[in-house]
Amino acid sequence: MVNRLPAVDDFVTLRGAMDRLFNESFVADPFRAFWSSAGSNGTRVLPLDVYETEDAVVLLAAAPGIAPDALEITVNRGTITLSGTVPNVAESENAKGATWHLHELSHGSFRRTLTLPFEIDAANADATFEHGMLRLRLPKAEAAKPRQIKVSVAGTEQPAEAIEAEAK
Repeated sequence: MVNRLPAVDDFVTLRGAMDRLFNESFVADPFRAFWSSAGSNGTRVLPLDVYETEDAVVLLAAAPGIAPDALEITVNRGTITLSGTVPNVAESENAKGATWHLHELSHGSFRRTLTLPFEIDAANADATFEHGMLRLRLPKAEAAKPRQIKVSVAGTEQPAEAIEAEAK
């Protein structure tokens, strides 16, 4: 029989626990966390990518298992809300009378709200849905688009570059 110090046993136990935590959380099944994080009101959080161009903002949402007509998109000034429900496959017609061995696919309602730092032109927005990905393009409102301001010489109506061209 080998005598061990209690601190060594505690370290080995802690190391095993940390290895299990790392393997179960990050390595074993990265897609398990896809829909698993819940918002403050218990609804699922829809994962998003959002990028901005000079003329618009584009929102990409991963929405696997959701029918396009089950997605609700609302825009109020600079705030966009995506909501809907992911159906429970265990309650589908195909699954009636089935014996389940594993049931990990998330289901339930989701709601995601994003506030942009500028106004958008919701009337000209467009949304497409393909292979479980929603692509929402929201043009910036004219007031939110960058503008170039022409500098004119005081006391004249001409832009500065026109006066410089006349001087040459």
